[in-house]
Formats: sequence, C-alpha cells, structure tokens
Amino acid sequence: MSLPGVLLIALGAVLLLMLGAWLLALVRKKACVADSFWGLGFVLIAWLSWSMGPETPRSCLVAVLISIWGLRLFLHITMRNWGQPEDRRYRAMREHYGRSFWWISLFLVFLLQGTLLWIISLAPLLAQLSPVPARLTWLDWMGLFVFAAGLIFEAVSDYQMKRFRSSPASKGKVMDKGLWAYSRHPNYFGESLIWWGIFIIALATPYGWWAVISPLLITFLLLKVSGVVMLEKDISQRRPEYEKYKREVSAFIPWFRTGE
Repeated sequence: MSLPGVLLIALGAVLLLMLGAWLLALVRKKACVADSFWGLGFVLIAWLSWSMGPETPRSCLVAVLISIWGLRLFLHITMRNWGQPEDRRYRAMREHYGRSFWWISLFLVFLLQGTLLWIISLAPLLAQLSPVPARLTWLDWMGLFVFAAGLIFEAVSDYQMKRFRSSPASKGKVMDKGLWAYSRHPNYFGESLIWWGIFIIALATPYGWWAVISPLLITFLLLKVSGVVMLEKDISQRRPEYEKYKREVSAFIPWFRTGE
C-alpha cells in the first residue's frame, strides 16, 4: 500500500483510539487518561504499518522497538496515575472551561494528542514502508544504539523518580540524585533520544530524511510546550529549593553540575 494510504488509515485508527480514551476519561472523570494512551497510539500505528508494508527486517525491528517503548510508557504512566487525583495540568484546564470541559477536552486534549502522535509517527512509517534496502545497514544499527541509550535513560530516570516520590521523607523536596543530578528532565532527554534513534533508522531508506519532522517535533514539544516549560511553570512555589536546582543543573541535555 502507498504511503498516503497508510497515513490515512493510521490517522483514522489513532483518532478512534483517542476517541475511546476520551469516553473512558468521561467515565473516570480523569482527562489524564490521555497520557496513558499516548504510547499505545504509536504501538498501534507501528503494527498497522508492519501489516500493510513489505516484509523486511527493518519493518519488524521498528515495530518491536516502538512496542517496547510504547508499552513501557503506558504501564509506567498508568501505574503512576492509578488511584491518584487528576493531574494538576488537567485540573487547571477543567477549572478554566468549567462545565464545557467534557466536550472541549475531546478536541483540546485527545484528538490534538492523536494528531500530534500521528505526525511524529512519520519516522517509523517511512522506515517500515520502504522495501529497500532489504537488509539492515550501519544506519539501522546506529539508530538502534541511540534508541537503546534513550530507552535506558528514560526508564532509569522514571524509576529513580518513582522511588523518590514513594518516600515520605521526599515531600516538598527536589529530586537531585542519580540521573537527575545531571539533567532536570532526564526522562524527556531519553525520549528525545529514542525518536532521534528511530529517525536514524529511517535514514537508511531512500526518503528517510523526510522523517526528521518526528524528532524535531517531539523535542520541541518536550522543551517548549508540554514538557520542561509546563512542568517548571510553578514548581518553585511548591518546592522552594527548585530555584537553586535550576541554577546548578542543565534543563535537558545531561551535564556536570555547576555552582558546587
């Protein structure tokens, strides 16, 4: 099947998935359900692409890599939010829109996220739909290495933060140990690396350079929209030590701590 055809099918499938997530959010009264379905959307698109594209080692490799990342992220976010109040970002939106939030959230949260993940999925789609080169190349192996480094970074930093939050002694304090001593958002840095790795794999195919939109968009979102900027907007009010932490630790790319 042609790339436009697969893109349209993928868009329809992911929007249906997010519609289902929205209905679940209405039942549970928690819009943060959308965060859990973010990773699942990529898994869905990856396997749809695999089923409609040529049978190549690259297509299978990309589907497996996206599945490992997406399912881990789904489990991590779901377990983190289970039994907890709605995320404060969504609570603020709910308070802002009032009674209209139930239907506004369909477009502003769920369908918007679905559209963004569909655009970001261009990298795995291009990597999977090209029949050539038929064998894995050095770019595939380099991309796999970058992907693995990003996955390890993301998973380890998530685990370290989970342990920190589970300790009563951590209440009101700033996590500045482990990977968090070198980056204020090591999990976001890891996720960015994951998508640069998928892009490098896509580069092994004839039109893979078009896939650069995927890592550029996800990195922009993590740095300027839903990631660093949003999380650090008011965190100093809840954790006064965070201002000192900001002065000493890199926001994104890990680096040695300054001011010590």
